[in-house]
Amino acid sequence: KTLMRLTCGLMERENQTSVLEFLLWGLSERPEQQHILFILFLWMYVVTVVGNLLIVLAIGTHTHLHTPMYFFLASLSCADILFTSTTVPKALVNIQTQSRSISYAGCLVQLYFFLTFGDMDIFLLATMAYDRYVAICHPLHYTMIMSLRHCLLMVTACWTLTSLVAMTHTFLIFRLSFCSRNTIPDFFCDLGPLMKVSCSDTLVNERVLLFLGGAVILIPFMLILISYTLIISAILRVPSAQGRHKAFSTCGSHLAVVALFFGTVIRAYLCPSSSSSNSVEEDTAAAVMYTVVTPLLNPFIYSLRNKDMKYALVRLLRGKVS
Repeated sequence: KTLMRLTCGLMERENQTSVLEFLLWGLSERPEQQHILFILFLWMYVVTVVGNLLIVLAIGTHTHLHTPMYFFLASLSCADILFTSTTVPKALVNIQTQSRSISYAGCLVQLYFFLTFGDMDIFLLATMAYDRYVAICHPLHYTMIMSLRHCLLMVTACWTLTSLVAMTHTFLIFRLSFCSRNTIPDFFCDLGPLMKVSCSDTLVNERVLLFLGGAVILIPFMLILISYTLIISAILRVPSAQGRHKAFSTCGSHLAVVALFFGTVIRAYLCPSSSSSNSVEEDTAAAVMYTVVTPLLNPFIYSLRNKDMKYALVRLLRGKVS
């Protein structure tokens, strides 16, 4: 009996050794869809990178766009480029090579940068809402409150906080053990799917995700809602119909991005799901929305409804720089 217990203990420890690589579930289980998915996601990735890069160049090369609102927009475009570049290229390589593997180290690196740039999007959307609140509700103090120094401090604080949050989650995942069941039910390395395939006790990870993740998502979301409630009440007091229309048009694009992004993020991180195949497909669809679709739509939403941005983009494409 003692020999049997020792043998079972050794076998259990061998099964709980650190894995060298993971297998990603991917975007679809059907082989006939792989070619279509590759073309679709490659197109979306190229459009996302080019669109956001054009916004950064247009803002950087035209002096009349050197204002806090466009500074935060350029920062959001940079974060979107990095955010989508963390997950989509690896998914495209896996589809093209018909391989689903990702190394253990590569998975943790992808997780860290994904959390950093994803949280950066959240904080920047909240910062942009605050900027619009100050511009509309306190226009006389706008230049003093949103000075260049204050804007740089806000963006620096966002980067610092997101790095610390991502580092905390990545370290907690690093402490987990992974057994023979190492197929991650997603097309990239994320917190929830990694905890599902772990053979360790994930109670600490789940509590930190619920507390820290909830704070990172819900606090900025509530600040955005409060800011736009005050903005809308201020807009309704504007006597000019043309002024109200212009203000609503400027804020409407931001609210559209907020609704799409936060809706899918809250679904993915704050609403637990089962491990069934249907649930995995639903989680993957939600992940595609906030990792691929939202960064793709941002350049169109912010540029096509903004005369200054359209003017700057046209001059940039024609080679005219101020």
